[in-house]
Amino acid sequence: MSGATPKIRLRGLRKAFGAKQVLDGVDLDVPSGTSMVVIGGSGSGKSVLIKCILGLIEPDEGTIEIDGRDVMRLPRTERTALRAEIGMLFQNGALFDSLPVWENVAFGLMARRNVARGAARTHAEGVLAQVGLAASVGGLWPAELSGGMQKRVGLARAIAAQPAILFFDEPTTGLDPIMGAVIDGLIVDCVKRLGSTAVAITHDMASARRIGDAAAMLHGGRIVWSGPAARLMDSGNPLVDQFTHGRREGPIQMALRG
Repeated sequence: MSGATPKIRLRGLRKAFGAKQVLDGVDLDVPSGTSMVVIGGSGSGKSVLIKCILGLIEPDEGTIEIDGRDVMRLPRTERTALRAEIGMLFQNGALFDSLPVWENVAFGLMARRNVARGAARTHAEGVLAQVGLAASVGGLWPAELSGGMQKRVGLARAIAAQPAILFFDEPTTGLDPIMGAVIDGLIVDCVKRLGSTAVAITHDMASARRIGDAAAMLHGGRIVWSGPAARLMDSGNPLVDQFTHGRREGPIQMALRG
């Protein structure tokens, strides 16, 4: 297994915005079928990292490989097709207010795969059931949903096309602890059902341990630690230990003063 090609492989990834170097040589492997959690402080570059992989931001240097293929070197059509295999749950849900729930869920199927509306609605209702929502929710508008329901709809949209890769951006933000645990459970169930490779970024350590098989910490633009998610609270790395335990004193404090 050690020689298997990672589903996602990042090498030397760099991205700066003006004088601010956000990513400064990120190296990371995400094995196929693994749920990887990336932690790090606010402004550490976690969202920029995901956006680079998604193609929303062009890195300044480095390589992004999916299934051993250098995404940056692929023709545009192949790059687009490869990234169509990625599902994304955005931090705020990012639902389209002008579309009912079922159209939000089936949007990608209708836009990219030309699925007919009737078939798309039936499929959307089936996916809503997978995240614990009744078919009747499909006829509601996003504004009529609670925060937890919006997260579920966002998850349904992310998995609707049965993607090979799933990204989760702060999936429990804005939710109470119980609903956060419910969403995490749904994420784990959906990832296992699809057999997908997953990458989540989060500040929530309970969520990180529930979602992740593996974990990595981003600090100073680089991955400073990686290991089993179960070791997050006792990693032995001073940076990780300070962050996961929320300690004011420690090696990260010097960076905060800067």
